[in-house]
Amino acid sequence: MPILSRIKSTVLLLFLVFSACKGQQKETISATEPEIEAPAPIKVAANRTEVYLPMLQGKSVAVVANPTSVVFNDKGHTHLVDSLLSSGINIKQVFAPEHGFRGTADAGEHVKDGVDTQTGLPIISLYGKNRKPSAAQLSDLDVVVFDIQDVGVRFYTYIATLQLVMEACAENNVPIIVLDRPNPNGHYVDGPTMMKEHTGYLGLNTIPLVYGMTMGEYAQMLNGEGWLENGSKADLTVIELENYTHESEYHLPIRPSPNLPNDTSITLYPSLGLFEGTNVNAGRGTEFQFQRYGASFMDSTAYDFSYVPEPNFGSKYPKEEGKTCFGRDLSDTPRMNEVTMEWVIDAYNNTLDKSKFFLTEGFTKHAGTPLLQKQIEQGMTNAEIKATWQADLENFKKIRAKYLIYD
Repeated sequence: MPILSRIKSTVLLLFLVFSACKGQQKETISATEPEIEAPAPIKVAANRTEVYLPMLQGKSVAVVANPTSVVFNDKGHTHLVDSLLSSGINIKQVFAPEHGFRGTADAGEHVKDGVDTQTGLPIISLYGKNRKPSAAQLSDLDVVVFDIQDVGVRFYTYIATLQLVMEACAENNVPIIVLDRPNPNGHYVDGPTMMKEHTGYLGLNTIPLVYGMTMGEYAQMLNGEGWLENGSKADLTVIELENYTHESEYHLPIRPSPNLPNDTSITLYPSLGLFEGTNVNAGRGTEFQFQRYGASFMDSTAYDFSYVPEPNFGSKYPKEEGKTCFGRDLSDTPRMNEVTMEWVIDAYNNTLDKSKFFLTEGFTKHAGTPLLQKQIEQGMTNAEIKATWQADLENFKKIRAKYLIYD
């Protein structure tokens, strides 16, 4: 065979062997690395109508609700109240928590009784002088349905509303059904624990700042631990979520209150919410609520970021209104797995006149303890402060474990 022909034959043979090996390799890879299926979407309890509608048929019903109380559908969502009415459920009244039934009131602003213009239903405020349903308001009811999106932070007042509604239901022998929703901060437990002598509406029980439970789980704990007034127990039914675990990332499709506009604000809220007990602005009066902090009395040379708070939706009278606030922009912060004191410590250390920083009574109510302010004033680091929380956190986790519904 001529040399040229032999070279061509050899090259052809090598090509065929290489192609066969490559094909085998592809087959091996595809056999050992199957496609990973996406997790099933979370189904909120409000969408499990087949479970709870039979419990409401022929009953006189009250609903504790706000703008997050929705049933999701192909068109987006329908408010739970509208969904129940369209299913023939006899709703007698709506109880409205902080920010109101339609969610337009400022934080801390009293919500007034009234009539819902869309349905004609009477609205009874649970944020103002009347924070707990009265016997008269429950007298003609067969059942109360509670459906509000929580964010898992102790001073976010919806868990206090849940507790007071459960107490009223227990005292008046009215069953309560909690439609569960995911907790976007439900993947960890952290922060200072509320001291009993400082309990109040920003924390009715001795729980950590971040408690890692859904509303349904927390309701079970209120019953089980005897935390309702006089140790009473509500006739409680929790309609559970589907396809949810505490590690699930849940993106809230509706802002849970006017000043928590997105995922970033919600993940930062446990840490930046402590600024509510100071004179420092935490983004209210901007479109980046709980994603930045600053004040005019902080050292301008320590920061390269500034902003000016102005009245807006959800904040008619923001702190430092119209003033240039020097501070930090945290809007690129990824999902948090802890409460950090770094930012409060930073702001305190860069406050020129330290007497302007703390609103002591308010800070104690938010922190749940007067110790945190003292620790910051004494110059303790974030790590040193967090170390003092650990014993209480471990004790709480043991209690919490008894009432968890989800992994």
